[in-house]
Amino acid sequence: VQLQASGGGLVQAGGSLRLSCAASGSLFSMNRMGWFRQAPGKQRELVASITGIGGTYYANAVKGRFTISRERAKSTMYLQMNSLNSEDTAVYYCNVHTGTVWSSSWGQGTQVTVSS
Repeated sequence: VQLQASGGGLVQAGGSLRLSCAASGSLFSMNRMGWFRQAPGKQRELVASITGIGGTYYANAVKGRFTISRERAKSTMYLQMNSLNSEDTAVYYCNVHTGTVWSSSWGQGTQVTVSS
């Protein structure tokens, strides 16, 4: 599996960004996909995930502000991020669940920086 996240950038607090994740390789379209983030000095954390049939999960810190979606035909996943704040500053990664664990193929990630 190859995963490429994009769409990050510098945004002011209160602003919005939309991240995209393009997936290729041995990918099961029904597998759960997710967005993770890692801030400096912190562990990587799951931000949001979506199942093959559209079921979603959001971390409490982003609930109500972020929206995850996917286009299975394009093997593409998105993360719409609104009302961004400085605590959202991190490198964002996308990943696909193999059915037992998250894939070890993380890709490069995309940097999101929120200025106050």
